This record gives sequence, structure tokens and C-alpha cells, in this order.
Amino acid sequence: MAQKQGGWSELLSGRNGLRSLALAGGVALHAINVYMVTTILPSAVKDIGGLSYYAWNMTLFVAASIFGSAVTPRLLSSMGPRQALLGAIAIFSAGSAACALAPSMPWMLAGRSVQGLGGGLLLGLSYSCVRLLFEERLWSRAMVLVSSMWGVATLAGPAIGGIFAQTGYWRGAFWAMLPFAAGLAALVVSQISVKQRGGDHSARAPFGKIAVLVLTVLLVSVGSLSPFWHWNVLAIVAGVALTLVVARADKHTQRRLLPEGSYERGSALASLYACIALLSIGVCTEIYIPYFLQTIHEQSPLRAGYWMVLMSAGWTTGSFISSGRRKPLADSLMFWGPWLSALGLAALGLMMPQGSGGGIVWAMIAPLFLVGVGIGFCWPNMLTRIFKAAPKGQENIASAAITTLQLYAIALGSSLAGLVANLGGLADPGGEQGARQAAYALFLVFALAPAGAGLMSKGGRRANG
Repeated sequence: MAQKQGGWSELLSGRNGLRSLALAGGVALHAINVYMVTTILPSAVKDIGGLSYYAWNMTLFVAASIFGSAVTPRLLSSMGPRQALLGAIAIFSAGSAACALAPSMPWMLAGRSVQGLGGGLLLGLSYSCVRLLFEERLWSRAMVLVSSMWGVATLAGPAIGGIFAQTGYWRGAFWAMLPFAAGLAALVVSQISVKQRGGDHSARAPFGKIAVLVLTVLLVSVGSLSPFWHWNVLAIVAGVALTLVVARADKHTQRRLLPEGSYERGSALASLYACIALLSIGVCTEIYIPYFLQTIHEQSPLRAGYWMVLMSAGWTTGSFISSGRRKPLADSLMFWGPWLSALGLAALGLMMPQGSGGGIVWAMIAPLFLVGVGIGFCWPNMLTRIFKAAPKGQENIASAAITTLQLYAIALGSSLAGLVANLGGLADPGGEQGARQAAYALFLVFALAPAGAGLMSKGGRRANG
């Protein structure tokens, strides 16, 4: 007999409510920073230079996050949730301070890498602790709540970044993260237990494979800086080859990145993880939205920031709509969601390069929102099905793999976005004309990612809801 779905009142009341706030706060700290930095980045580049390395701010941040998320099972088994979360907050805070003090782009990129490590730990721990701190009937609601913090970040991140950018003090946005981090640490100390309940006590992080994954991201990033297309192609081919090597090695080892069954063609886990990766790649275009809006359409940093987060606002909306639905409806949403995202990205490819009249800017609200809604239709159902499809004893690996794979896809997607944008003319010829060309190429190429998820969703739709 199917277990009764837990309600929001049970999740948000008493001790459950405070624990939910602590886990949601971990994701919120990471997510607010993402949108804040994306909003202030055009101002930072004007101050310290480094336009060619624009996408590297996201690439290195997310590449470092892969390490953090992948070691989550090991940290949980060795340190417990409380100490692991506190360590993640401390690392993230150190990176924020380094970014605030950055005199040049290399310094900024180093700080972003430290931030990314802490952020990856926070994401991985927040998702993994859902299974440890709550009963199974609350998992779906808890995952929606934790994921919805990206929606909260769409309000707070651009506001913080936009205000500081428009006052000419973008560094203050990084300093503003520290009080938030201190408040989260206090909540963790008071509400999260020292030891976890259950889990993979023998979990060991596969550092070698993680390092190779990060190397693939860096290869594509370095390749994106070359003005010669053959070096760009070579970098992509090398990255794909290394990724396949990692997958083959992971399939036949005990220290796994993905749980058993993830590499079996047509399996539920293979389909679900593939869809997560492709949908995550699709939204990597958002890092360039503030730059395009400010350069092509002459919008302020604050408005450009809020237009950028419409994708995540749609993601949150779609997640609440799809959460807790019966299997037939959930399957339908998982089928149509990726195609809606692809349609939204294709529409942006046609609209963003157009003239700077105010009408086209307002018209882009719909496709931006649609990209996120399509992902939200799929996301809670995919995550819950991964939990249930995981082999016994590999639950922590399965949950940590969600974040690891998502972050890897975002890092790789950000690198590819930089490559496509630079080939499209972002830096050469640069300026408004270069931005128009880059926008056209970027959105139309990246519409292929969610379309691919739509084609590969069949196995996930067959899985138990």
C-alpha cells in the first residue's frame, strides 16, 4: 500500500519547521550569491576588467562546487550533519571575503572557486539531509521547499546585487553575505543533530574521478578563449572523451559517483540523471542575460537582474504546481516540461537580439518564465523517483549524485556558453553588435539541451512516483 503523502503543515511546524529552515537556508545562501554575482558582474568587469573570462566566474564557481557536493556522503558519515554544515558555511564565507577584496579578475576567480567549494557542500548537504532528517512521506514536500529557495533568491539576489551595483560599490554585495552566513550557522547549531540517522557509513569520495570531471570543464573553458574554431572543437572532444572515461571507470568501482544502475541503458536512474543534466545545461544561458539586457537594451543593473531571475521564478512556480501529483499527471508534466523550456529558449534567441525598444524587453518576460516553468514541472518528481530507485545502502550516494551531476552540468554548460558566446562575437567585434550576435547563437544552440531531455525522459516516466 502506498504511503500517505505528508502535508505542508507537518513539514513546517515544530522541530520539523526549524530543521526545514536550516536546510532551506543552506540552499538560499548559495542561490542568493549566484544571482547577486550575476547581477553585479557587468559592473565588476568594468572596474577590474576580464570580459573574455566573464563565464569563468560561473565555471570555476560551479567546478569547485562539484568537489563539495561529491564529498557530501563522506562528510556525513565522518562528521555528521551539524559539523559538516558549519564547515561548509565557513568555507563559503572565506570565499566571499576574498571576492570582496579582489583587485583583479584572477583574484576574483580564486575567491569564486573557494565560494564554490563551500556552496557545493551546502547544496549537497541540504539535499542529502532531507532523507536523514524527515520521514519518507515528507520527502517530496521537503525537496520542493529546499529547491524553492532558488525562487527566494530570485528576489533577494538581484536586489542585493542591483542596489550595490547602481551605487558603484559592487564589493559591498559580497560583504553582505557574511551576516546571513552567521545567522545560518546559529540555526544549524541549535537545530541540527551532531549525528545522522542511518546512512552510508563506509562512503568514500572518489577524488580521482571528481578531479577528471573538473578537468573536463577547465578544458572546455580554456578552449573557449581561443579565436580559432579548431581549438574550440578539440577542447569539446577532449572533454567528452574524458567524461566517457570517468563513466566507464565509475561503472566498475566501489567508490561511485552515481549509484548502481545509473549507466544501464533505458533504466530509470539513467533517464532521470540524464534529464537532470540536460535541463541544468539549458539554464546556463542566464549568466549572460544581465549583460545582454544592459548592452543591447540599455537596461539598469537592477532591472536586468530581475529579468534574469525570471527563469528561476518559473522553476519555483512549476515545482509547486507539480509537487505531490498523482503518477499519471506527474508523468505528463515530465513529458511536456522539457519541451516548454526548449520553446522558451528558442523564443529568446529570436527576441533578445532585436532593437532596444521597451516593448521587446517586456515581451521577453514570458519566454524567460517559460524556461523555468518547464524545468519545475519535472524537477520534484525526478528527485523523488531517484530516492526511491536507489539501490539499498546507496541512498546517500544517490542523493549526493543529484547535486554533483547538476553542478557538473552547470559548470560544463557555463563553459560551453562562454565558448558559444565568444564564437558568436561577444568579445570580437564586442559591444552592442557582438552582444546581438552572441545572444542569437547562445539561446538557439542551448535550446537543444532541454529538447534532448524531452527525448530521454521515457525511462524516468516509467519509474515509480
